[in-house]
Amino acid sequence: MLSEGDHLVLTFEMLPRLAGDLRRLTPDQQRRFRRVITTAFVPDLRTGAFRTGLRVHHVHPTRGVWEVTWAPDGRATWHYGPERTAGHRHIVWRRVGSHSILTRP
Repeated sequence: MLSEGDHLVLTFEMLPRLAGDLRRLTPDQQRRFRRVITTAFVPDLRTGAFRTGLRVHHVHPTRGVWEVTWAPDGRATWHYGPERTAGHRHIVWRRVGSHSILTRP
């Protein structure tokens, strides 16, 4: 769980296949993914507006699955899960890797 004063509190979890996806990334890709999530994605989620550079949008034709771009060919998918703490968003990370993950987000 993340908290920062009166800002939105977030909880998250990772689907099992995300662990395999992370192992397939190079150490540099892993660092870049984590840096983008902690310095851009989470702060933007708290404010309710994602910056254009993250290119956050729905993965079509799925329902409720979102995509974030963390590198030129770096993508991660997630969905909003049931709240773990009342009134606070819960993120379920699904996949991370290249654009190819979008065939099975």
